[in-house]
Amino acid sequence: MNKVADWLTQKSPVSRKNAAETVFEDLRGAILAGRLPVGTRLPSEAKLAGHYGVSRPIIREAMRSLQTLGLTRSRSGSGSFVISDRHAPELAYGSYSAREMIEARPLIEIPAAGWAALRRSPEDMARLLQLCDGMERQEDALKWVRLDSDFHCLIAEAARNRLFVRIVADFREALMRQSELVNLMADRRATSNSEHRRIAQAIATGSETEARAAMRDHLDVVEQAMTWITSQRAARS
Repeated sequence: MNKVADWLTQKSPVSRKNAAETVFEDLRGAILAGRLPVGTRLPSEAKLAGHYGVSRPIIREAMRSLQTLGLTRSRSGSGSFVISDRHAPELAYGSYSAREMIEARPLIEIPAAGWAALRRSPEDMARLLQLCDGMERQEDALKWVRLDSDFHCLIAEAARNRLFVRIVADFREALMRQSELVNLMADRRATSNSEHRRIAQAIATGSETEARAAMRDHLDVVEQAMTWITSQRAARS
């Protein structure tokens, strides 16, 4: 019996709460420990879902974050393969690196929040608060990530600046990948909901200063989470 088959026979059912986090950490641990060696073709989503007793979307979420860490790669028509037993020296979310996101987002999203406070329409405000409500109710991690990206895109739209809209739309996929990884490794979703609510309320009051401060604080905490993730990668490498 090969290593993958042997590993797969060891059932690892997880509870629904934090299921994606548990799956992600178990797979990551197996790769880093060499139980799933470099070159290994990972089991299909269906087999992994059966192994852990979870749905395929949960497996998909965990697999995307393994790719972000540089541990696996998906090959069209062939499946996913272990490509490294060490974390990548620099995280990348598709077209953009983690460093680029951390450096660029404050330059765009903080002023956008300030302008949104001054220029948002009643319709913008209603949608923004609806997104906050939706994120607070949402239990599905991937759906939450989409709502999160909707929130940040809507603030750019409410700022009434087409360049902000275009730039945020361009890095939307990277934003979603970043949110997935931060939620899996730093358990940020509940705290992020509170931060989003504070941003929305500041925009609702029409205070440019408060909106900018709320967005700055949110992005500072995201940066702190990414710094912690980087330190975890270094410790495991």
